[in-house]
Order: sequence, then C-alpha cells, then structure tokens
Amino acid sequence: MTVDGRVQGVSFRYYTVRRARDLGLTGYVRNEPDGTVRVVAEGERSRLEELLSYLRVGPRAAVVTDVTTRWPAPTSDFRRFEVRY
Repeated sequence: MTVDGRVQGVSFRYYTVRRARDLGLTGYVRNEPDGTVRVVAEGERSRLEELLSYLRVGPRAAVVTDVTTRWPAPTSDFRRFEVRY
C-alpha cells in the first residue's frame, strides 16, 4: 500500500505499527523519498482491510489524499510488524 498526502512528520509510521500489531499483522511501514508512506502487510484479509480503513484516515495530524493498494500473494517473510528506515 502507498499512502499519499501529508503523511510524513505526523507519526504516521508509529500509528500504522500500533494498528497493524493490534490486528495481528506482520510486515513493515517506511517513509519514501517522494513523501509517501509505504506499507507492506500480511495476515487475514479481513484484518488487512481493517488496516486499510485506518490508513485512509491516519493519525490526527495527517491528511491522507490517496491510498493505492495491491494484493499480491503473501510471502511469509515477516515475523512481526515494524518500522523500516
């Protein structure tokens, strides 16, 4: 998922980690050089859709203008959900 808008410098990554971990998802969130936030998450489809709902809103200081999603096959490469730099 790629989240666009005012999403860097507003605690978006930490908000995403908290939500994803609460949902039992694995993967990562990372700020991109173009100002977007990239989210790679794996888990049950219903929980992924719930995370997607959270990402469309974001934390209080964020202004989300777009969320682009892809649904590739899971890789099982992740042990937990984390921030990547």
